[in-house]
Amino acid sequence: MRHHAMRIRFWGVRGSIPCPGPETIRYGGNTPCIEVHCGEHLLILDAGTGMRALGNALIKDPKIRDINIFLTHCHLDHVIGLPFFAPFFLDGYRIRIWAGNLLPADNIELVMRKIMSSPLFPVEVEIFKAKIEYHDFRAGEVLRPYDDVVVQTGTLDHPDGATGYRIEHEGRSFALISDTEGFPGKRDSDLVTLARNADLIVYDGTFTEDEIASRAGWGHSTYIRGIRLAEEAKVKQLCLFHHDPSHDDDFMDALAAEADDARPGTITAREGQIIDL
Repeated sequence: MRHHAMRIRFWGVRGSIPCPGPETIRYGGNTPCIEVHCGEHLLILDAGTGMRALGNALIKDPKIRDINIFLTHCHLDHVIGLPFFAPFFLDGYRIRIWAGNLLPADNIELVMRKIMSSPLFPVEVEIFKAKIEYHDFRAGEVLRPYDDVVVQTGTLDHPDGATGYRIEHEGRSFALISDTEGFPGKRDSDLVTLARNADLIVYDGTFTEDEIASRAGWGHSTYIRGIRLAEEAKVKQLCLFHHDPSHDDDFMDALAAEADDARPGTITAREGQIIDL
């Protein structure tokens, strides 16, 4: 297999709440979780219900013992998988958890402890055997989890705040821009900065234009706004993400076809899908 600077795999592509069942089997029903390999380095974006299956796969790979988890924000659909991530419970792992929307009122360690506390969860974080590090930052900072991996961050337009990420490695660039109300808006410049000339952006395509008309302020976007951003930022490929749980496979097929007609080559993310850059 030829070398790829980045490999992106989707373990969860839905927003808000898991929606497994026969009507969502083609696109998947797990909430957000994206695996990104930058050479031998592993970065995970968001920790939704898809994270459980990812963790179970990772512990079968003896080469992976160092993991970075970057959270866009801490709404339940993006963190509910954390207590079920198998590497946490094993010796020999170093896992760093990053969040950029919590300071100064909160921090990611406190959020993790809230999730894993009575009456919400039966065991606390002390049960973990891996070495856990918690890293809070402010959106807009540039992070370097490894010498050859640059992670740019930016503020997204979402209730309680959220962080967008742009990952750069070996001349390739990938951005996750979800959850956000999107383009146009007061934070357009942040989104364009994250997306500028990217090989791939994964963008919040939760709603249709008809649906978003009654959902202003919910912090989610549409494929039309994603296309506008992709064109403005000269993005090579756009991928739609964070699908609404009420959109079944037939609805998603129609939406995917519309988006591809509007900007040829646009992808609509499916659970299990792999994109190599």
